[in-house]
Amino acid sequence: LTAQDVVVGIAASGRTPYVIAGLEYARQLGCRTVGISCNPGSAVSTTAEFAITPIVGAEVVTGSSRMKAGTAQKLVLNMLSTGLMIKSGKVFGNLMVDVVATNEKLHVRQVNIVKNATGCSAEQAEAALIACERNCKTAIVMVLKNLDAAEAKKRLDQHGGFIRQVLDKE
Repeated sequence: LTAQDVVVGIAASGRTPYVIAGLEYARQLGCRTVGISCNPGSAVSTTAEFAITPIVGAEVVTGSSRMKAGTAQKLVLNMLSTGLMIKSGKVFGNLMVDVVATNEKLHVRQVNIVKNATGCSAEQAEAALIACERNCKTAIVMVLKNLDAAEAKKRLDQHGGFIRQVLDKE
């Protein structure tokens, strides 16, 4: 854990001791901290540098924070992780382009991603993926810019792995 990291502490009640301690420790190290709690003004919210506090009201079954609070917190985490993936270049349009194909289902997904991003055929997508060792981002740049794998990878590297920057700036 370094000052370059962000620590997210999650506690439905906002008072779980180990979550508070983790946030305090992270702040001592200079990390950015985010607290997710369903109780405004809770210890988690006040300990963290940034507080996210979905208001869900009382649980249907008292004491069962896995229901409304847990669901709300899961939605917040989904939003955070989606935003991070977009900001880090792992999404192009609405396509998750950093898929690592570890099985047949993911191989098919990669082909469909390249097809959807470029408008090419399944055969062209598969050929591009094979040429670039199954890297979706490289395959997309290859097809859209009519480049070989090495040049497409080089241009992606020059633009921090962001497909949009390669397409817009060249």
